[in-house]
Amino acid sequence: MVEIPTQADAACIDSFVGERLEYQMGWEFIMAGTASLHVGRDAKGHHEYITARTNKLFDVFKKVRDRIKGSGYCDQQGQWRSTKFQVNQQERRYKAEKLTVFSPNGSLVHYTQNNKTDDYPVTPNHLQVLDAFYKARSMPMALGSSFSIPVFDSRKSYDLVINVQAKTVKIIAPWGETVACIVVTPLLKTAGVFSSKGKIKIWMTHDARHIPLKMSAKIKIGRIMGYLTHYQAPPPP
Repeated sequence: MVEIPTQADAACIDSFVGERLEYQMGWEFIMAGTASLHVGRDAKGHHEYITARTNKLFDVFKKVRDRIKGSGYCDQQGQWRSTKFQVNQQERRYKAEKLTVFSPNGSLVHYTQNNKTDDYPVTPNHLQVLDAFYKARSMPMALGSSFSIPVFDSRKSYDLVINVQAKTVKIIAPWGETVACIVVTPLLKTAGVFSSKGKIKIWMTHDARHIPLKMSAKIKIGRIMGYLTHYQAPPPP
């Protein structure tokens, strides 16, 4: 296995600002709902947004109404820095509001859930998971390689290991073109939208954009699939 060192792009998330990804989510062979991701920016830095919801049919089994916002910035040395991660989660009878705030010097995280705040020591290079997702996309992903990104999520601080399979596969993109994709498996230790923690596969275009065309997540019963239905590219610089 080839090891690729973690490295930040000089422009950090700039190449993704304005991008929008929209997915059709399915449970096995049943269309379960939709999810979207997009990236914006203001004077304080960049912001990533996720919204996810089940359709009326799947609401009977597991109603999902999730909203997630991640925030961060790129420092003068070109390093990714996270500032905040907000989760408004409604999944069946489970409801939660979670807020993760990174201290200005990056040595501490304040995590609040259900009006209770706890502090956790971290290092300045720890990222919230959405920053980690976009940082991974900005990095070179050689076939058969592996790398890690330090993350903090849901009271856990760990190195998110990302493996890239040795072969590419062909997938038809939403714009009608058949493209070569790499298959990426991030080893998450916390639960995500529509899924439990565990094994996830992401099929990304085998180019500098690493557009996620397809996703698969194992859950207790079956698996959740995500298929990209609409891609809005970032505007030209």
